[in-house]
Amino acid sequence: MKNTVKVERAKKDMTQQDLAESVGVSRQTINSIESGKYVPSTVLALKISKVFGVTLDELFQLEEGDF
Repeated sequence: MKNTVKVERAKKDMTQQDLAESVGVSRQTINSIESGKYVPSTVLALKISKVFGVTLDELFQLEEGDF
């Protein structure tokens, strides 16, 4: 799964720490999501999309091997 979390975060001029605090996780969790090492829970993905004001489909995209 790929995502645009880093791009959306840059648009809002937020650090990983800022986003982490906004959604109640560690900075390391945000880093892992951005690097594709961790797929967030549905609840966390919804929280992140709400912070950025985008849909889940805009933020997270399935890749060929994901299904």
